[in-house]
Amino acid sequence: MQDPQVEQPVEKAPQAEETKKKQKKESKKDDALRAQVAELSDKLAAEKDSYIRLMAEFETFRRRSAEDRLNLIASAASKTIEGLLPVLDDCERAMEMLSKSSDEAAKEGTSLIYNKLMDYLKTQGLARIEAKGEVFNTDFHEAVTQFPAPSEDLKGKVIDVIQTGYTLGGKVLRYAKVVVGA
Repeated sequence: MQDPQVEQPVEKAPQAEETKKKQKKESKKDDALRAQVAELSDKLAAEKDSYIRLMAEFETFRRRSAEDRLNLIASAASKTIEGLLPVLDDCERAMEMLSKSSDEAAKEGTSLIYNKLMDYLKTQGLARIEAKGEVFNTDFHEAVTQFPAPSEDLKGKVIDVIQTGYTLGGKVLRYAKVVVGA
Protein backbone atom coordinates (compact mmCIF):
# COMPACT_ATOMS: atom_id res chain seq x y z
CA MET A 1 0.00 0.00 0.00
CA GLN A 2 1.12 3.37 -0.86
CA ASP A 3 0.99 6.21 1.44
CA PRO A 4 -1.60 8.70 0.14
CA GLN A 5 0.21 11.60 1.74
CA VAL A 6 3.26 11.11 -0.41
CA GLU A 7 1.27 11.30 -3.62
CA GLN A 8 -0.60 14.42 -2.67
CA PRO A 9 2.42 16.73 -2.65
CA VAL A 10 3.41 15.47 -6.06
CA GLU A 11 -0.06 16.12 -7.45
CA LYS A 12 -0.34 19.53 -5.75
CA ALA A 13 2.95 20.75 -7.14
CA PRO A 14 1.63 21.11 -10.71
CA GLN A 15 -1.50 22.79 -9.35
CA ALA A 16 0.63 25.19 -7.34
CA GLU A 17 2.59 26.12 -10.46
CA GLU A 18 -0.65 26.72 -12.36
CA THR A 19 -1.93 28.84 -9.52
CA LYS A 20 1.29 30.86 -9.54
CA LYS A 21 1.03 31.30 -13.31
CA LYS A 22 -2.58 32.42 -12.96
CA GLN A 23 -1.59 34.83 -10.22
CA LYS A 24 1.23 36.18 -12.41
CA LYS A 25 -1.18 36.62 -15.32
CA GLU A 26 -3.72 38.28 -13.05
CA SER A 27 -0.98 40.43 -11.55
CA LYS A 28 0.12 41.46 -15.06
CA LYS A 29 -3.53 42.17 -15.96
CA ASP A 30 -3.93 44.16 -12.74
CA ASP A 31 -0.76 46.12 -13.48
CA ALA A 32 -1.94 46.76 -17.03
CA LEU A 33 -5.35 47.83 -15.80
CA ARG A 34 -3.80 50.09 -13.16
CA ALA A 35 -1.54 51.64 -15.79
CA GLN A 36 -4.56 52.10 -18.05
CA VAL A 37 -6.56 53.65 -15.19
CA ALA A 38 -3.64 55.97 -14.38
CA GLU A 39 -3.33 56.94 -18.05
CA LEU A 40 -7.07 57.59 -18.34
CA SER A 41 -7.02 59.56 -15.08
CA ASP A 42 -4.21 61.73 -16.45
CA LYS A 43 -6.12 62.24 -19.71
CA LEU A 44 -9.27 63.10 -17.76
CA ALA A 45 -7.37 65.59 -15.60
CA ALA A 46 -5.86 67.17 -18.73
CA GLU A 47 -9.29 67.40 -20.40
CA LYS A 48 -10.82 68.86 -17.25
CA ASP A 49 -8.04 71.45 -17.07
CA SER A 50 -8.53 72.27 -20.75
CA TYR A 51 -12.29 72.61 -20.20
CA ILE A 52 -11.84 74.90 -17.20
CA ARG A 53 -9.40 77.09 -19.14
CA LEU A 54 -11.78 77.23 -22.09
CA MET A 55 -14.65 78.26 -19.83
CA ALA A 56 -12.49 80.96 -18.22
CA GLU A 57 -11.51 82.28 -21.65
CA PHE A 58 -15.15 82.30 -22.70
CA GLU A 59 -16.19 84.20 -19.56
CA THR A 60 -13.43 86.73 -20.21
CA PHE A 61 -14.57 87.09 -23.83
CA ARG A 62 -18.21 87.50 -22.77
CA ARG A 63 -17.30 90.14 -20.18
CA ARG A 64 -15.08 92.06 -22.61
CA SER A 65 -17.67 92.01 -25.37
CA ALA A 66 -20.32 93.29 -22.95
CA GLU A 67 -17.95 96.08 -21.84
CA ASP A 68 -17.18 96.92 -25.47
CA ARG A 69 -20.89 97.15 -26.25
CA LEU A 70 -21.44 99.48 -23.30
CA ASN A 71 -18.45 101.60 -24.30
CA LEU A 72 -19.72 101.79 -27.87
CA ILE A 73 -23.15 102.92 -26.69
CA ALA A 74 -21.60 105.43 -24.28
CA SER A 75 -19.30 106.85 -26.94
CA ALA A 76 -22.19 107.15 -29.39
CA ALA A 77 -24.23 108.98 -26.74
CA SER A 78 -21.32 111.26 -25.91
CA LYS A 79 -20.80 112.10 -29.59
CA THR A 80 -24.49 112.96 -29.94
CA ILE A 81 -24.49 115.11 -26.81
CA GLU A 82 -21.22 116.74 -27.87
CA GLY A 83 -22.93 117.70 -31.13
CA LEU A 84 -25.73 119.38 -29.16
CA LEU A 85 -23.38 121.57 -27.11
CA PRO A 86 -23.20 124.33 -29.78
CA VAL A 87 -27.02 124.42 -29.71
CA LEU A 88 -26.88 124.97 -25.94
CA ASP A 89 -24.33 127.75 -26.48
CA ASP A 90 -26.59 129.39 -29.05
CA CYS A 91 -29.57 129.17 -26.70
CA GLU A 92 -27.52 130.82 -23.93
CA ARG A 93 -26.42 133.61 -26.30
CA ALA A 94 -30.01 134.09 -27.48
CA MET A 95 -31.23 134.33 -23.88
CA GLU A 96 -28.53 136.94 -23.13
CA MET A 97 -29.54 139.00 -26.16
CA LEU A 98 -33.25 138.67 -25.38
CA SER A 99 -32.69 139.75 -21.78
CA LYS A 100 -32.04 143.25 -23.17
CA SER A 101 -35.16 143.03 -25.34
CA SER A 102 -38.72 143.86 -24.39
CA ASP A 103 -40.18 140.83 -26.24
CA GLU A 104 -41.43 138.67 -23.38
CA ALA A 105 -42.77 135.92 -25.68
CA ALA A 106 -39.36 135.41 -27.30
CA LYS A 107 -37.68 135.35 -23.87
CA GLU A 108 -40.16 132.81 -22.55
CA GLY A 109 -40.00 130.60 -25.67
CA THR A 110 -36.21 130.54 -25.79
CA SER A 111 -36.02 129.87 -22.05
CA LEU A 112 -38.54 127.05 -22.37
CA ILE A 113 -36.58 125.38 -25.20
CA TYR A 114 -33.28 125.78 -23.36
CA ASN A 115 -34.66 124.40 -20.10
CA LYS A 116 -36.24 121.36 -21.77
CA LEU A 117 -33.06 120.57 -23.67
CA MET A 118 -30.89 121.06 -20.60
CA ASP A 119 -33.19 118.93 -18.40
CA TYR A 120 -33.06 116.08 -20.90
CA LEU A 121 -29.28 116.28 -21.19
CA LYS A 122 -28.98 116.29 -17.39
CA THR A 123 -30.93 113.02 -17.27
CA GLN A 124 -28.32 111.61 -19.67
CA GLY A 125 -25.52 112.59 -17.26
CA LEU A 126 -24.49 116.00 -18.62
CA ALA A 127 -23.31 118.48 -16.00
CA ARG A 128 -22.07 122.03 -16.33
CA ILE A 129 -18.54 122.86 -15.17
CA GLU A 130 -18.83 125.83 -12.84
CA ALA A 131 -15.72 127.91 -13.37
CA LYS A 132 -16.18 131.60 -12.55
CA GLY A 133 -14.46 132.48 -9.28
CA GLU A 134 -12.98 128.97 -8.93
CA VAL A 135 -9.28 128.21 -8.68
CA PHE A 136 -7.87 127.44 -12.13
CA ASN A 137 -7.81 123.65 -12.56
CA THR A 138 -6.30 122.12 -15.70
CA ASP A 139 -8.50 119.04 -15.23
CA PHE A 140 -11.60 121.12 -16.05
CA HIS A 141 -10.43 124.47 -17.45
CA GLU A 142 -8.58 125.57 -20.55
CA ALA A 143 -6.89 128.95 -20.16
CA VAL A 144 -7.48 131.13 -23.20
CA THR A 145 -5.62 134.09 -21.78
CA GLN A 146 -4.32 135.63 -18.58
CA PHE A 147 -5.50 138.99 -17.40
CA PRO A 148 -4.12 141.13 -14.58
CA ALA A 149 -6.21 140.30 -11.54
CA PRO A 150 -8.22 143.26 -10.16
CA SER A 151 -7.34 142.11 -6.63
CA GLU A 152 -4.82 139.80 -4.96
CA ASP A 153 -7.42 137.20 -4.02
CA LEU A 154 -8.30 136.65 -7.73
CA LYS A 155 -4.76 135.63 -8.73
CA GLY A 156 -4.79 132.08 -10.09
CA LYS A 157 -8.58 132.08 -10.19
CA VAL A 158 -10.99 132.16 -13.12
CA ILE A 159 -12.04 135.75 -13.83
CA ASP A 160 -14.30 135.14 -16.83
CA VAL A 161 -15.74 132.19 -18.77
CA ILE A 162 -15.48 132.40 -22.56
CA GLN A 163 -17.15 129.04 -23.29
CA THR A 164 -18.98 126.84 -20.80
CA GLY A 165 -17.50 123.40 -20.15
CA TYR A 166 -19.44 120.20 -19.57
CA THR A 167 -18.89 116.75 -18.08
CA LEU A 168 -20.74 113.60 -19.08
CA GLY A 169 -20.88 110.87 -16.48
CA GLY A 170 -17.95 112.37 -14.57
CA LYS A 171 -15.71 112.63 -17.66
CA VAL A 172 -14.91 115.98 -19.25
CA LEU A 173 -16.81 116.32 -22.51
CA ARG A 174 -15.67 119.87 -23.21
CA TYR A 175 -13.23 121.95 -21.16
CA ALA A 176 -14.36 125.36 -19.98
CA LYS A 177 -12.47 128.09 -21.86
CA VAL A 178 -11.59 130.69 -19.26
CA VAL A 179 -9.66 133.87 -18.53
CA VAL A 180 -7.29 133.45 -15.57
CA GLY A 181 -6.14 136.20 -13.23
CA ALA A 182 -2.41 136.78 -13.18
